[in-house]
Amino acid sequence: MEQYTNFAKVYDLFMDNVPYEKWVKQIKDILQAENIYDGLICDLGCGTGTITESLANSGYDMIGIDNSYDMLDVATEKRYESGNDILYLCQDMREFELYGTVRAVVSRCDSLNYIQSLKDLKKVFALVNNYLDPKGLFIFDMNTVYKYQNILSDNTFAEVRDMAGFIWENSYDSEKRINEYDLNLFINLEGDTYQRFEERHVQKAFTFEEIVSAIESSNMVLESYVDADNQKSVSESTERILFVVRERGK
Repeated sequence: MEQYTNFAKVYDLFMDNVPYEKWVKQIKDILQAENIYDGLICDLGCGTGTITESLANSGYDMIGIDNSYDMLDVATEKRYESGNDILYLCQDMREFELYGTVRAVVSRCDSLNYIQSLKDLKKVFALVNNYLDPKGLFIFDMNTVYKYQNILSDNTFAEVRDMAGFIWENSYDSEKRINEYDLNLFINLEGDTYQRFEERHVQKAFTFEEIVSAIESSNMVLESYVDADNQKSVSESTERILFVVRERGK
């Protein structure tokens, strides 16, 4: 089953509890502390373009990359409505290509957890390094092993909205640190008629040490990391870590 096909139609509906404004402020604060108030920024794993649009509204020249045509269709509709000049590219982040370097690369909402091996994570980071301006920034978050083991694990979640509902069933392999979740979607198509769709998503829980090794192997430098939810020091119960990484200098 493909990922983010039918889910793309209702993705924003179910993400209404995600603190996008807070995340964008975090990104802008980091960028502006480095005197990056404009210029090219790449949103890696941009999804439906919510963060991409917000950063474009703040004066950045945005490039959005995602491997789901359906998610990018939604992002393109937003671009049409906003009038922002955003370049969207449908590419696998393990093989993405840009036309030149950018001042920063951002990746939020655990997009990088969809990478399923350390080898591939290092490949992504190497590409990021390649397309960053000298001393450019890579700002990203990743879910922690704790979150998969203790929050998602083998739990089932369900939500209902007026136009759609979902059942989300998790299955976590603690040895491989792979989390599979089957998503059953019920989408209102017309009148009282709902159609059921299925998607399977797979994410990898990387240890902190593995993430650091991927950063170092790509010739970048880890500048800082915090709990992404509260901006405090990372603890054993942190569910998502926000990293700030710098290109070492070409």
